[in-house]
Amino acid sequence: MSKFLHTMIRVGNLDRSVKFYTELLDMKELRRRDVPDGKYTLCFLGYAANPEQAEIELTYNYGIEKYEQGTAFGHLAVALPDVAAACEKVRAGGGKVTREAGPVKFGTTIIAFVEDPDGYKIELIQRDF
Repeated sequence: MSKFLHTMIRVGNLDRSVKFYTELLDMKELRRRDVPDGKYTLCFLGYAANPEQAEIELTYNYGIEKYEQGTAFGHLAVALPDVAAACEKVRAGGGKVTREAGPVKFGTTIIAFVEDPDGYKIELIQRDF
C-alpha cells in the first residue's frame, strides 16, 4: 500500500508563513527541524500528522526572501465546512482572497481561492464532515 505524505513549498519568511497557515487556516505546526549546517529550516503543518493526513512542508532556506513560482504549480486544496467564513477569516487576518466563495463553474460545489504570503494559491472546498 502507498500513501501520499506531504507537499514541500519554499517560503521567504518562515514565521510569516506559519502564522498564515496556523492562524488563518487553522492548521497545526506538527514539527520543525532547523539544519544550520545546511542553512535551512523545515516546518511541517497540517490538520493531523502522517499517516492520518498529508502535510505541508514549509522549507526556509537562510537568506532567501522570495522565489519565482513559475507556471507549472497550480494550487494546494483544503476541505472545510464553511468556505465563506474561511474567506472572511483570511481577509480579516490580512490575507488575500483571489476568488470569493461560490459554486464552481458548471457545478454546485462551493469553492474559493486564497493566497498565502508567498503567493501560493490555496483552493478552499466546502465539505460536510
